[in-house]
Formats: sequence, C-alpha cells, structure tokens
Amino acid sequence: MSRPLDSPSSVHFIGAGGIGMSALAKILLSRGHRVSGSDRRMSPTMEALQALGMVAFASQTASNFEELKNQNLTAPLVVISSAIPESNPELLAARQLQLTVWHRSDLLAALIDQQPSIAVAGSHGKTTTSTVVTTLLNGAGEDPTAVIGGIVPCYASNGHSGTGRLLVAEADESDGSLVKFNATLGVITNLELDHTDHYRDLDDLITTMRRFAAGCGRLLANQDDPILSEHFQADAWWSVQRSNNVDYAALPVALEGDHTIADLYEQGEHVGRITLPLPGLHNLSNALGALAACRMEGVPLGRLITHLSELKTPGRRFDFRGDWEGRLVVDDYAHHPSEVAATLSMAALMVSSGRSPLPRSPKRLMAVFQPHRFSRTQEFQNEFALALSSVDIVVLAPVFSAGEAPITGVSSEALASCIQEHNLDQTVLVASSMDELADLVKQHSRADDLVLAMGAGDVNSLWSRLSPNALQEPTTCRSTLTT
Repeated sequence: MSRPLDSPSSVHFIGAGGIGMSALAKILLSRGHRVSGSDRRMSPTMEALQALGMVAFASQTASNFEELKNQNLTAPLVVISSAIPESNPELLAARQLQLTVWHRSDLLAALIDQQPSIAVAGSHGKTTTSTVVTTLLNGAGEDPTAVIGGIVPCYASNGHSGTGRLLVAEADESDGSLVKFNATLGVITNLELDHTDHYRDLDDLITTMRRFAAGCGRLLANQDDPILSEHFQADAWWSVQRSNNVDYAALPVALEGDHTIADLYEQGEHVGRITLPLPGLHNLSNALGALAACRMEGVPLGRLITHLSELKTPGRRFDFRGDWEGRLVVDDYAHHPSEVAATLSMAALMVSSGRSPLPRSPKRLMAVFQPHRFSRTQEFQNEFALALSSVDIVVLAPVFSAGEAPITGVSSEALASCIQEHNLDQTVLVASSMDELADLVKQHSRADDLVLAMGAGDVNSLWSRLSPNALQEPTTCRSTLTT
C-alpha cells in the first residue's frame, strides 16, 4: 500500500475524537498536513483538535465531504478505526466518492516507517510501558514522537510530534492490525487471551503476535510470562524474578504501598539500586521493560535512572479524581481479570501498609466495577468473580456493551452471583443504571474508603455523579502505573 505522507496532504478522520485517532490527528497537524475530522459530538478532544487547526464536524454525515469541497479542503485520504462500521454514512459517502480509505493502523504503520521506532504490544501494560518509554526518553533529552492510547503526563497528550530520532507507539492487538507495523524494536509485555470477539483462541492470538514480532527489527520480551518464554524467540529478555540468563533484571528489595525498591542488573551484572514511585510487582515489570527498551536503543543508563522519579501514570490508570465526603475516589481502566486483580492487589497494599500516594491512606476498599463487553464477561466470568471476591465490598454497574448485542445469561447480576459463590460473606451490590450506581456508592461507602472505579466504559463518570459541582480535573497518582 502506498503511504504518501512525506509531503503535506489532506487527511480526514472519521471518529477523530477517539483516543487512538486523535493522537494521529495531532501529529499530522503538527507536521503541516491539512486535517479534518468528524465525530458524533463536539467532545473536549474534538474542541482541542479544532484549536490546533483541524476542521471539525459534530456529526458523521455524507454532507461533510461537500462542506470540505466548499472550503477547498478535499480529503484524498480518509482514516477510520475498527469502531467505524461499513454502514456509517460518512464512510459510505467516502467509498462512493472513491476516496482512499485507510484503517488507523495503516496510518500508524506509515509513521513507523518514517523513522526508527519502538512499538509496545502485549495483553496488559502496553499503555503504561509505552508511556514510561516516552517519559524516560523525553527526560533524557531525546524528545520522541509518541502515539499512545492514553494521556502521557509529560506531554499532557496522547500524541506528540517530537524532534528526536525515535517514535514510540502503542501497538494494539485487539483487532490484529499490529501485524502491519515494522518497528525497529518490538516490545511484548505479556500475552493472555482477550478480545474473544476477534480471536478464536489463545493459539490464534499467539500466531498474530508472532507475526508482529517477525516484522520488527529486534524483539524485547518479558521472560516472566510463560506464554512468551515458551512460544517466542526474543533478542533480549527482562525479568523481575531472576537475574541469571536474562538481559535486564530488577529484583525487588521492598514493595510498599507508595514505592518500590529494586536491584537493577544488566547481562547478569549488578548496576545499581533504584527506587521507583510505583507500587506493585507488575508495575516494576512495566518500568523495567521500558528501561530495557531505552537501553537497547542506546540511551545511557545514567541519563535514564535520573528520571525514574518523574514517572507518572497515563490517563485513566489509577487517576485520583477527588475526595467526596471523606471517600477517596479513583478511576482505573482495568477491564480484564488479570488487570482487575493487579489493580485490586495494589490498592489492598495501600490499605494494609498504611502507605499510599493518595492524600491519605485508605482504611477500606470498595470496588466499583463495570464489565466491558458481553463476550468478555461471558468468557471470563469466573476469573472476574475470583478477582473481585477478596474486596471488602463490590458494586457492579450494568455491562457496557461497546456495541455488542446482549448474550442470554450474561449480566452483572450473574457475575454478582458468581462472586458470592467464592465469598459467601461478601457484600455485592448491583446497579441497574449509572445513577443508581452512584446512589449505592453514597449509601454503602464510608469515610476513609478507597472507592476504586474500574472499567473501560463510562464508569469514569462516577466522580461527576458523586460530586457534580466539583471543578477538580482528574489527577494522576505518580506512583500507580497499571495497564
């Protein structure tokens, strides 16, 4: 496929407000391309793109192309994501006009082809790991271009067109399109079956990820992950469990509720002791993978270690939203059982240790969980139930469909029953709406609770429902990198 991005051109994004699409739009705008885009409404993201120079449309209709023509802004290249169905009126019009249509992965692949790149893939931790790579490179004076599926704190953006040598990209496996990426360095954090709407089984996922790995110049992978260690041949490995026979290791010395101390090794040689503002072993692994990627691209260790204390989470990863009547409200993107378990374990450590990056240490943990997709809830119901069964109190929101049709027998009520099979004494509440969800939190939480809202849907609206007049913007806890 031809990828004519070396000179300024016109590009139109259908669904420009999405987290992946908006990052690409920002980069093209900064590089002098003529950019237009549409979404179903004028969200803050769309308004920000408009302020940067994008011609914005608050609807996805065929008439948008006529309006572009009237403004002498034709769109020879139209970009869509997997969220745009073929029945979309604007996409139908683009095809009728015989405009070139690319998937967002084609555009990202074109950007990756233009410069040396680090592409971070994996079932969990890829947003955090790519954010840490970007943060460390930026702190070391490398100013990378970044295309990330979350807000990178050091840029306050999910997309940044840097002046440095490297591009850092989050490689999303959800639709298999990452096989198009030919990165200089590929990074795989871990592998576990997810996105069962796309993958038949684990073998199908492994096949796709091996194609991604084969397309990369070099591969860096997590030796602690059993699937990766069995099925992949990496150029370099990292581990937080052992220092022998791996290229990069960080062995924990102390795991606290607000930081981690670890001994750092390269090629089996002890090179120092580091303190990370990151609780949890999984976060140590994410940070080590990021550090290793930077080292493989030739950045001196001393320049990287200096900036470890500056690490902050990407948006929606353990975001402290505010204090509501003594309750500490946090929003997190966890929506797979392993992510939920890791996030809850980290939060429980804050309760048990009395150490926390929050304004004060919580005394009890309330998990507010919104299942994401009927297919995922059906596939992993028991795993979700097991992960949630250790929490003091659970409040379940209705399943967020993400466009899927309901599946008979799959519901938050069914998940609640499964949770209580694991823990008969646990309090599990089920809301029939988001408004009722907020009411249940108000009724059953108490002062000094950590109210942890988890999910990839609209459960992040909980804070505004609890405190509708609050002016506080989401605040990222610098010591809680998760997914």
